[in-house]
Amino acid sequence: MAKDLKEILGKLKYTDDAKVIQQITAQTKQVHDRMAGIKNKIVVMSGKGGVGKSMTTVNLALAFARNGNRVGIIDVDLNGPCVPQMLGIHGKNVTMSPEGAIPPEGPYGVKVVSMDFLLSEASPVRWKGPMDLSPVWLGLMEMNVIREFLADICWGELDVLLADLPPGAAADKPPVIASFLPDLAGAVVVTTPSEVASNVVQKSIGYANELGIPVLGVIENMSEYRCPACGVESELFEGNTEGMCEALNLPLLGRIPFDRIFAKTFDKGAPLLDEQYPTNQRFQEIVGRLQSLLDYKKVLAEKL
Repeated sequence: MAKDLKEILGKLKYTDDAKVIQQITAQTKQVHDRMAGIKNKIVVMSGKGGVGKSMTTVNLALAFARNGNRVGIIDVDLNGPCVPQMLGIHGKNVTMSPEGAIPPEGPYGVKVVSMDFLLSEASPVRWKGPMDLSPVWLGLMEMNVIREFLADICWGELDVLLADLPPGAAADKPPVIASFLPDLAGAVVVTTPSEVASNVVQKSIGYANELGIPVLGVIENMSEYRCPACGVESELFEGNTEGMCEALNLPLLGRIPFDRIFAKTFDKGAPLLDEQYPTNQRFQEIVGRLQSLLDYKKVLAEKL
């Protein structure tokens, strides 16, 4: 990447007096050094907003942690960070140490880095000034923030790092993450059973394939509505996620119902952690399938 940047800047007769290329190269190396202690890196993406992707990411992290894994989350949605709120750690701060920044921890010791920790309540999420007129410069700033999240945070030894990507309009984030994590295990794609969501999500899966990001499988969120009074589940949308997965030769990892009681606890920052609760059990089943896929990929890589 640094070589390509040098070639481009050379054609523009640009002199790197501020040693920007040197800084980026050093920081990129630090990213790889930090990531070396993390066994599995997974991105959670959708391509469609409003499907509950962040809620899914958080609960996958909790389910992995319940199985005894050391887990981290990077909240890549810089303009709408909500992971800390869901885990009840909104308002906490990153602590500095000689080795780097120590991320706050949520339930089960899940480590989290998010723009939420760097903003005051009154701070705007978008940067002000002339840069809001240029999506190119804004994209570069966001890319630098993501690189710093990965390079400056003391993640330590982790079994799983989940990256919660922003809604589908942010098409630049998957390639950025893929470039920083060359040993990415793959992507988990979240959809709802509605035909509109499925159509958009299929394009997102095609995009991931073009970038060389392996898709581990699909999670159907809000598949049904669970009555808070009696627990009976009823159809919420009409669609055919299973058919979509068959057509794309991808596993349907599981279905998660729309559960008002469950969702409310995360909105309030007091996540429902009862392992016997039906929705938590659904996430445990999904993580079991994901773990089997990751183990299979590891065995296959060793044989090759």
